[in-house]
Amino acid sequence: MLRIPGEFCTDLCDTNLKMTRRDLLRVGGSGILGLSLGSMLQLGARANETGAKGGPGWGKAKSVIMVYLQGGPSHLDLWDPKENVPDKIKSPFSNIPTKIPGVHFTEVLPRLAKVNDKFTMIRSMSYTPNGLFNHTAAIYQIMTGYTTDKVSPSGQLEPPNPKDFPNFGSNIIRLRPPTEPMLPFVMLPRPLQESNVVGKGGTGGFLGKGFDPYTLFPEGDDMNMGKMENIRTDDLKLPPEVFSMRLQRRAKLRETLNESMPEIEKAIESYNLNEYYDRALSLIISGRARAAFDLGQEPDAMRDRYGRNTFGQSCLLARRLVEAGTRVVEVIWPKIANSDNHSWDVHVGLHDRMKNQSGPMLDQGLSALFEDLDQRGLLSETLVVAIGEFGRSPEKGVSTSGNGNSPDGRDHWPYCYTSVIGGAGIRRGYVHGKSDKTASSPLEDPVHPSEVLATIYHAFGIDPDTIVYNHLKQPRELVKAKAVTRLFT
Repeated sequence: MLRIPGEFCTDLCDTNLKMTRRDLLRVGGSGILGLSLGSMLQLGARANETGAKGGPGWGKAKSVIMVYLQGGPSHLDLWDPKENVPDKIKSPFSNIPTKIPGVHFTEVLPRLAKVNDKFTMIRSMSYTPNGLFNHTAAIYQIMTGYTTDKVSPSGQLEPPNPKDFPNFGSNIIRLRPPTEPMLPFVMLPRPLQESNVVGKGGTGGFLGKGFDPYTLFPEGDDMNMGKMENIRTDDLKLPPEVFSMRLQRRAKLRETLNESMPEIEKAIESYNLNEYYDRALSLIISGRARAAFDLGQEPDAMRDRYGRNTFGQSCLLARRLVEAGTRVVEVIWPKIANSDNHSWDVHVGLHDRMKNQSGPMLDQGLSALFEDLDQRGLLSETLVVAIGEFGRSPEKGVSTSGNGNSPDGRDHWPYCYTSVIGGAGIRRGYVHGKSDKTASSPLEDPVHPSEVLATIYHAFGIDPDTIVYNHLKQPRELVKAKAVTRLFT
């Protein structure tokens, strides 16, 4: 069924557009490709091409890998250890030197200590919470750049809905659609989740489902370190009964139908639907995406290098995806907050969990990602960001969020923490900002999470002030922050 509406309206950021594509074309059954895949490739027509802004790092990035350390890693026990502080603050781990003179990590990160000359550390991440002491609201902020209107005292939010602000990756693929027949935005190996709220901040929100990520969530429990062997991409395969020539004949049928409806064809001419259809068709037939997801094509030595666990193999897959042309990859830490074992949410058992579980996986996987991208010449055009929603309290055993903590546990702490950013023109071997003597607050150059998102947009040549229109057709900036251009060379 084809429905032509009579209402004209402003659609997203292009004031010259009349009817929306969604209103213009409502085809029953969504054709042989399905809504999700076909619509994901209809990204270019709504792009609001901003004028050249220039400045350090502008437009250097072709892709971004967000390594999202969900749960809030303890900065004092990883990147920013402190000496000459009381035992209740001091990390239980010893300090080790890094490639940058005078900069120390803890013993938990020996591999990253050898490659931190390839990236920048921001030791002054900071924000004042507004219902953000708990994970869900803080996740929404770091992924969208916005806080929500409804935040309970516990920080829990309602499930995802079409009114949400878009994930930063959705904004990027709308404004900078990929040029290769490749999935533009992939999220793996599990959804953003806190308690029963799943996927908040991880969708296209008011941009529509066409800008949702392709989600690759292999079957298996979070403690199954081999779950990446369970990758299934059946939706990227041609059904056995449909071969490429048959698919192409159906494309000819579509062209015939278009020719018989000149008025409709004229109305949709500016939307380049043939181009979008051809790109979706090309993605299915070429097998490019399926090949990228095939970790079995990597030598055993490379797979071992990243670590034979969910996080390590996810980082390796992220490299394969950007190499194949994916714009945005989000690697979500494979254990939700508010859980035990290798979660970063270390209210209890900090020493064993960070020393023997989460720490070694992060160290091996992230260091291999930076080295591998650099050796392949991809780091110059791939932005890598490793960040959590907050850090951990400097003082052990105290409650800052209403949670109980063991004497060796640390609670949530958004006032000061560390993130890592590298590639695509980011300065190498640089430490931005400085925390105070207990890593409680920044002494120099505080950086808000929304400024990190602004910096990502800037690296893609996208003005963070670019206007989009929400579900009520109200203008909103991509993010209300400026890029930290001092991070670039």
